[in-house]
Amino acid sequence: MGTRDLVCDDPRMKPIPSPQTQPREFLRALYDTAVQRALPAHSIAAHLPKPPKGRTLVLGAGKAGGAMAEAVHALWPQDAPISGLVVTRYDHVPPAYKALQQQGRARLEVVEAAHPVPDEAGRRAAQRIVELTRGLTADDLVLCLVSGGGSALLALPAEGITLEEKQAVNKALLKSGAAIDEMNCVRKHLSAIKGGRLAAMCAPARVVTLLISDVPGDEPAVIASGPTVPDATTCADALAILQRYGIDIPPAARAGLESGAFETPKPGDPVFAGHEVHMIATPQQSLEAAAALARQAGIAAHILSDEIEGESREVGKVHAALARAVARHGQPFARPCVILSGGETTVTVKHKGGRGGRASEFLLGCCIALQGQPGVWVLAADTDGIDGVEDNAGAIVSPDTLARAAARGLKAREFLDRNDVYSFFAALDDLVVPGPTFTNVNDFRALLVL
Repeated sequence: MGTRDLVCDDPRMKPIPSPQTQPREFLRALYDTAVQRALPAHSIAAHLPKPPKGRTLVLGAGKAGGAMAEAVHALWPQDAPISGLVVTRYDHVPPAYKALQQQGRARLEVVEAAHPVPDEAGRRAAQRIVELTRGLTADDLVLCLVSGGGSALLALPAEGITLEEKQAVNKALLKSGAAIDEMNCVRKHLSAIKGGRLAAMCAPARVVTLLISDVPGDEPAVIASGPTVPDATTCADALAILQRYGIDIPPAARAGLESGAFETPKPGDPVFAGHEVHMIATPQQSLEAAAALARQAGIAAHILSDEIEGESREVGKVHAALARAVARHGQPFARPCVILSGGETTVTVKHKGGRGGRASEFLLGCCIALQGQPGVWVLAADTDGIDGVEDNAGAIVSPDTLARAAARGLKAREFLDRNDVYSFFAALDDLVVPGPTFTNVNDFRALLVL
C-alpha cells in the first residue's frame, strides 16, 4: 500500500516530475516540498538565543520535538552546557538522533509517548519536565521546543483528575467534530502544565519558546495548548465547549472549572515578562514552497488559505466544486493550475470500527463530488506523515478513482458513511505513506487541474 520513504532529501534539488505525464508524482513532489520547508533543521538556527550566564534547560513536546531537539543539539555551542527533556510521538525520533541517544552522545533526552490520546508515558514525561524546572534562577535560560501534538504528549492532569478521566475527555473531543482551538481550550484548563503554567513553573528564568505551527491562524496559545504563553480563554469558555458538544466530564473536573480553580495565567501576568516567542515554521510557508515548485514546472499555483476548517468531507465537496469550475469554465482560475490549501479540518465520527483520518475523509468527499471529472487529480495529506492514527499521511484521487473502485465492487459512499475511508484508498493502492516526517504544519491539500 503506497511507498514508505522518509522525507529526507530536499525534493527541490531533484528533477520536477511532469504535471502532464506524471500527475501523481508531481503532486507527491509538492507534498514533499511542503514538508521539507517545515523541517526545523532549516529554520531553527536564526532563532536560537545566545548561551546564558547560568545553565540552559531545554524542554519541549510535539510531533516535531525529536527533530527540533536534534537541530538544537547540532547547533548549540559545544563549549556551552545544555541539558533537557523533550517528548514526541512514538516513532517520531529521527533515526540519526535515536542512534546518538543509544550511544550516550546526545545532550538532550527525547522520550516517546502516545498521540492523539495521552498515555502513562506522556504523564511521566510531563511530571519529569515539571521536576526539571525546580531550582531555576534568573541567570538561567529555558528553551522550549513546542509543536503540534504537544497537547496530548504533555499529559499531566489538573489536581483531582486521573489520567483515565483525561483520556476519556480527550477521546470524546476527538470524536465530537470540535475545532482544534476548542479542543485545546478544554485541554489546557484540565491540565497542570499547559495554558501558560509551564512558563510560570520556570520563573525566574528567562524563557524562549520556539514554535512550529499546526493551527489555523498560528496562534501560540493554541499550539500544543500553549504551555509557555498566556491564555486568554477561561474556565467558562471550556464549560461552554463541553456543553456545546454534549461531553460529560468527571465531578472533579466540573468542580474545578465551575469554581475557577483551574483558571490559567492571563495576558499581562508578570510571570511572562521578558519571555520571547518565535515561530520557526508555519503552514503558509509550506504552501508557498509548494507553490514555488509548481511554478518552476510551468504550472500556475493558487493558495486558497492556510486556515481552512470545517467537516472534512464537506470541505472536500467545496474544493471539488472549485476544481470542476476551473476544469469546465476556466473560472476563477485558468487551466492548467494547482490549487493549494491548508488548515485543520475535523471528522465527526459516527460509526465505530472504521479507519481513516481527516485527510482521507476530505479526499473521499472530494472524490464523490468530482464524479470522475477529467483532468483533475487531488492529493491531501497530513504533513506529520500520519493521518489520524493510521500508517498513511493521506491519499491521491485521480479521474478514474471511482471507475476503478466500481470495477472492484467498492461503493465510495458506503465507505464514507461508515468512516472507513482508509480501507477504500488502501484497496485501490492510492495511499500516500511517507512514514513520520518529524515535523507538523497540519493539512496539505493540492488539486491539479489540467
